[in-house]
Order: sequence, then structure tokens, then C-alpha cells
Amino acid sequence: MSDKLQIKVNDNGSLRVSGDIELVDGEGNAYTTKRIFSLCRCGHSSTKPFCDGTHKKIGFESKPRV
Repeated sequence: MSDKLQIKVNDNGSLRVSGDIELVDGEGNAYTTKRIFSLCRCGHSSTKPFCDGTHKKIGFESKPRV
């Protein structure tokens, strides 16, 4: 049984991804991921596409709501 995929948009931060998902690049190569990981939303991470916490240092602000 697979886990339901969830992507949470963290206020002023990353996209928190959890569940059964395969993350691939533009050429179709799969990234190695854990069951829970965070994707960069600020555009300044040194480990893109993953979040490295840089959003805290640069004062990234975004609080989208549905």
C-alpha cells in the first residue's frame, strides 16, 4: 500500500513533500529522496531542487492561501 502524496506550502519557506513519489529532472533522471523532503521555493538554495534553509537567511516571504 502506498502513502498518499501530500505537498504542503510552508509559510515563508519550502514545499514539504511526503508520501509515495518519484522526483525526476528534465531528462527523466530520478533523484534519490526520502519519504519526506523539502523543495526550494525561494530560488536561492545551493542544493536545488531541494531546500537548504537559505530562505530564512534572505528573508523570503510568501504565504499563499487556497
